Amino acid sequence: MTEVHTEPAPGAPAWRDRLLRLAESTDGSTHEDGIGLVQRVDRVATFAPAILAVRWAIAVTSVALATQHIDSKPWSMAVWSGLILAFTVVRTLRPLRYTGDVRSLVEVIGEVVFNVACVIATGYWDSPFILMMLTAVTVAGFARGYGFALRIGVVSSLAVTLPYLVGDPSRTHIVQSAQWTLVILLVALIAGYTRQISGEADRQHTLALDRLGRLADANALLYSLHRVTQTLPASLDLDDVLETTITRLRGLFDFDTAVILGFDDTDGTWELLRREGGSRVPLRQEFDELTVPLRRVVHEEGVLSVSNLPAAGWSGLGPRSGSGIYAVLPARGSVIGLMAIEHADDGHFTERDVELLRGFVEPVALAIDNARWFSRLRTVGADEERTRIARDLHDRIGQSLAYMAFELDNIVTKEAGGDDVGPSLQRLRDDVRGVIREVRDTLYDLRTDVSDSHDIADTMEAYVARIHERSPLRVELFCDRDARLPLLQEREMWRIAQEALTNVERHSHADRVRVLWRCNGEAAALEITDNGIGFHDGTAGRLDSYGIMGMRERASSIGATLEIASKPGEGTRVRCSLLRTEEPSRQPGGSVVMS
Repeated sequence: MTEVHTEPAPGAPAWRDRLLRLAESTDGSTHEDGIGLVQRVDRVATFAPAILAVRWAIAVTSVALATQHIDSKPWSMAVWSGLILAFTVVRTLRPLRYTGDVRSLVEVIGEVVFNVACVIATGYWDSPFILMMLTAVTVAGFARGYGFALRIGVVSSLAVTLPYLVGDPSRTHIVQSAQWTLVILLVALIAGYTRQISGEADRQHTLALDRLGRLADANALLYSLHRVTQTLPASLDLDDVLETTITRLRGLFDFDTAVILGFDDTDGTWELLRREGGSRVPLRQEFDELTVPLRRVVHEEGVLSVSNLPAAGWSGLGPRSGSGIYAVLPARGSVIGLMAIEHADDGHFTERDVELLRGFVEPVALAIDNARWFSRLRTVGADEERTRIARDLHDRIGQSLAYMAFELDNIVTKEAGGDDVGPSLQRLRDDVRGVIREVRDTLYDLRTDVSDSHDIADTMEAYVARIHERSPLRVELFCDRDARLPLLQEREMWRIAQEALTNVERHSHADRVRVLWRCNGEAAALEITDNGIGFHDGTAGRLDSYGIMGMRERASSIGATLEIASKPGEGTRVRCSLLRTEEPSRQPGGSVVMS
């Protein structure tokens, strides 16, 4: 039976909630800043000069009109005139901002309440401060458009009209209320329409600047590419670059041992690129496994000269090294490798040698980095893909064909000796059927890929279903489905997952495997964990481990990191991370289980 339950992977609500909040913003007051933070935009900043002019003009006019009623209501007119002027000064020094949040909305409504209260307290529609209501609806229209301004205008007018008509429902008061209400609504429409026109103009201006910026970026990129094509070395093959580097070292320095190490950013280890003389150096080393001078030079990020290694208590790369010079290989603002040259004699290298190596390492580092990146680009090309297909066919079918050839030889021998070959032919026929089935599965798996219409979650579900059909392996699949990576990156992540699952199925002797896929559109994490036999640490990176080497190549080609952790009897975990990805913090809530 196949039970299917699909839910989001664990630990991913933070960025999803942020995107949902962004999508729910309808007034255009927020935007993403490109690194995951929501920036607030002041929607009335464009109209600040107009609001200030209207505010002062209406305030001064209202105070001037209030002086005509100073005799009838001296205290009321004086107090409200002072409040209006003080409020206007405050808003001049600290202009009102509307960013779409609750606080700025309360400030807009607070200004409306203040102006309406002023009018109600000084005579309703007969108040000399009646023009203050125009400031309120103008600010509301500039902040959120004419829909909001009309609602503010209607509520404000009703707040003044109802008590005004209750006191005297005469025809004159009704006409006066209607006239002022009409004026307020017209001002609200004008303010809202002005905001809409300004918004369209701003969008067109932003679009034009964006297009201009894209053209400028394209121009800069083309110019940079032109410069690069003029300065690239004659060969982008890593072996050629390393061979040339060793040859040039021989011409510049007298040494017994020379070693070039490259930093593998997929797993944080140091890979042996080239060795000349000296004793055997491990193909891959952790940082703590490097010799002391190499660790020192990594921390100092420069050139280190040691005139007497035995006196310092340090061992060299060669069996009898007495002195050495060590340097980092800098490129792209980081350390991409190390270079070391050593000699058996103490104090062999001079200050001139140190300065010479200091000027030598930078162009060498650039040449090596160019060659390694070119190799990574080739990894996703057709030549490398054909190599992987050949490896896959060799692993899955080559051994079966070799076994059948051996069985045929046995049958021929038995027939020559007069033995019954019927049972052997029967077994051979079953083996041929098995090979045909393997060929069909292999070709189907090779055709299975991520596309625009099928994301990595759909592809892994289909692949897991085929695993269920041909083996008793139980697979638990947890997938994010709300975002995708660029197609090329997603395809390489899928191939890494496919290779890891294939290794589990063939070699791990596991009965259960857990697959976790998390993605937010910018960062992604893939984790495959089985409960198989495992292996000793250090054997996962052997150069003859074609499947693991292929996974490293794919991870490197898209700038991802690959970690393989295993212990005998405790299973294996393969983790591939692209960009920034948080670690899973809790158990998954949903799964796809094939049992």
